[in-house]
Amino acid sequence: MRSWKNILAGVLTAVLAAAAGAAGTYPAKGIQLVVPYTPGGNTDLLGRLIAQKLEAAWGVPVVVDDRPGAGGTIGVNHVAKSRPDGYTLALGAFGNILVARAMYRNLAYDPATDLIPVVLLATPPTIVTATRTLPVDDIAGLVAYAKAHPGKAHFGSSGHGTSNHLLGELFASMAKVHMTHVAYKGSGPAINDLIAGITQLNFAPYPLVAQQIKAGPRKALAVTSAQRSPLLPGVPTVAEGGLPGYEGTGWFALMAPKGTPAKVVEKLNREVNRILNTPEVRSALSAEGAVPIGGSPADASRSMAEGTAKWQRLGKALDIRIE
Repeated sequence: MRSWKNILAGVLTAVLAAAAGAAGTYPAKGIQLVVPYTPGGNTDLLGRLIAQKLEAAWGVPVVVDDRPGAGGTIGVNHVAKSRPDGYTLALGAFGNILVARAMYRNLAYDPATDLIPVVLLATPPTIVTATRTLPVDDIAGLVAYAKAHPGKAHFGSSGHGTSNHLLGELFASMAKVHMTHVAYKGSGPAINDLIAGITQLNFAPYPLVAQQIKAGPRKALAVTSAQRSPLLPGVPTVAEGGLPGYEGTGWFALMAPKGTPAKVVEKLNREVNRILNTPEVRSALSAEGAVPIGGSPADASRSMAEGTAKWQRLGKALDIRIE
């Protein structure tokens, strides 16, 4: 028995030493950053910005791998099942982290037990954006139109369970109206159909509709955050527009598989915090309506837990479930 204990102790020591060595030399090769949505969306833009800065800082390739589908859960599942060594990461978002467990009946991963939040990146507001052909100019007008024309207002989203889906459902629930949800595989195609007039509304990421709003073809009815956006100071919040208490934002965090060495997580966290605090990145994100957050892995875990509790309550209340 003693010899077997000695052998097991030796194996454990060797494994721990190897893990410590790997963390000490990390990164020794290229990193795959999975963005679980289509190219061109706000998640993809954020992922590419972080990837470029990590690559420049560490001198190893950081490749963005777009893996869309099933509201972003396909790409996140790939990361959850990957080797926990820090070389396969996910840009986790609202739909595939905060609400996925409650929404999907057969979800292949559990965000709370299969993944580690490395750092909270941003919680940007979205813009309630309407086509010029929709005969409303503000939130009160939208509520009145939706009540008079049940189901006629179609709002697009980047997929079932994503932030712009649930922000729309929260709006409809609080306003006591029926709007028709149209799900896409990412923000890019959803906005393209808004531009084409196939849908009339989108709870849209600012960078994807900014030019359309400024040029005139689209109307910004409100912002979904608790405060007005400095980029659109003349646009009221949804709460100001007639739905007191309404508030919701996007949620983005860098995620790693459960079991990733703590020193690797800490190194990633320190570097991404440094990146988020550079004037160039703060300016780039602010110009797109997002304020960098950062903080410790514990801060990210706390935000994840709070957001999960809030939005899963809505999903259960509305019985939003996806096969």
